Amino acid sequence: MQLRNLAFFAYWDDERALDAFMADSKLGRVLADGWHVRLEFLRRWGSFADINDLPANLEETDPALPVVAVTLARLQLPQLARFIRWGKPVEEQVRDHPGTTLALAAIRPPRTFSTFSVWRSQQEMTDMVHGKRAQAGADRHVNAMAERDRKDFHHQFITLRFRAISEHGEWQGRSGIVPQDGN
Repeated sequence: MQLRNLAFFAYWDDERALDAFMADSKLGRVLADGWHVRLEFLRRWGSFADINDLPANLEETDPALPVVAVTLARLQLPQLARFIRWGKPVEEQVRDHPGTTLALAAIRPPRTFSTFSVWRSQQEMTDMVHGKRAQAGADRHVNAMAERDRKDFHHQFITLRFRAISEHGEWQGRSGIVPQDGN
């Protein structure tokens, strides 16, 4: 757990507007000193009131290419214990999956949660989502989604998929987190 890091997720009309934000605002200059990845939207599943203007699927992509996955959820607070019970094994599954190059989670108390993961390929990510790996625990995500369908943990929940267009800076001494060729 890292309590001193800031996760910032936003969108701009184009890269020129983002560059202006990074150069001309106090927060932008702070963020420019850290690691960031610029993304191009591909797909969403679910809904979240503040970003429902995104289409469900912008385009089909090569499953061998790297992707970045983001989830955003607003928890029903009475469901917190169930959410932790079912979500923690999935968090570990994603973090420890050989297809991820980075997996992070963030919270905005008391009930907004987000995950951010970089995958060597879209295929590895979707295989994990659907439990298509012959290893113990490969079904943790599938089981958690079945439990969520049985009784929802959230008021709002959305998953987003992106293509990385550029990566800047270092994350804890690491760079090149987004694979350039799917490896």
